Amino acid sequence: MTPSSTRPIGSILVVTADDFGLTAGVSHGVVRAHREGIVTAASILSVGAAFELACRLARESPSLSLGVHLAIVGEDPPLLTAREIPTLVDARGHFPRSWRTLVARAAARRIDPADVRRGFSAQLDRARGIGVPLAHIDTHQHVHLWPDIGGVTIQLAREHGIRALRIPCSHSRTPVGTAVAVLSRRLRERATHAGLLVTDTHVGLEESGRIDRVTLARAIRKAARHGPGTAELTVHPGQHGDPELSRFAWGYGWGRELEALLDPAARQLVGQVGYRLGSFADLTTDAEAIT
Repeated sequence: MTPSSTRPIGSILVVTADDFGLTAGVSHGVVRAHREGIVTAASILSVGAAFELACRLARESPSLSLGVHLAIVGEDPPLLTAREIPTLVDARGHFPRSWRTLVARAAARRIDPADVRRGFSAQLDRARGIGVPLAHIDTHQHVHLWPDIGGVTIQLAREHGIRALRIPCSHSRTPVGTAVAVLSRRLRERATHAGLLVTDTHVGLEESGRIDRVTLARAIRKAARHGPGTAELTVHPGQHGDPELSRFAWGYGWGRELEALLDPAARQLVGQVGYRLGSFADLTTDAEAIT
């Protein structure tokens, strides 16, 4: 692929549900948010406990654009052994729970990019086995913002023919938000130079796990303030009362988020601010648009 920039076809909003496969309730919530709401894409978690269910649901939902949600942090166990990815896991073979721990280790050069590549490759191979094309690639807790991890992610996307990469953005002026903004710009430059497609902006990072009807409307309007072009909104729908979610101390409102995504007012607002719903497959390059 040659270096290119994303050229919008109109103003497209990609609404991506993350953690597809995390639990059965989350997986069913993602599909319902697509069939009845505004979700257009989903990122499947190869290490998730409900991965097989998510695979079946993906095959039954051909209009749901699918990507892969690569993980080297979180509660779910890796696909490889500690001997295969020693710098990514602790003595028990577990990933660090938080991106903060991972980034601290990466900054101290205690993360081997070769281990990242092996871990990600195993997850990509499992996701590709679904039989559904993968339109985009991203990571759990957005760890590909870190340069070494981002470099591996870009390489794997190219090797596997995955054309689009999420570029997480922060719109916060906090120290973390400022750092994310800097890393985001650098990742965008590397991705476009590698020929990958990206959206013009991204929202949902600050709102992660806290989206309700009001917050969803605010996020959509925030994306629209960046002007005509393409945007991605990441969301985390699930089912109310999902017992499997009790092991996650994230404080997310999965069921409340699903309700917001199903609200007809959300779809109306998307059109009112000048967007049309689309997926990563709707992104194109300047050269493709001309031809």
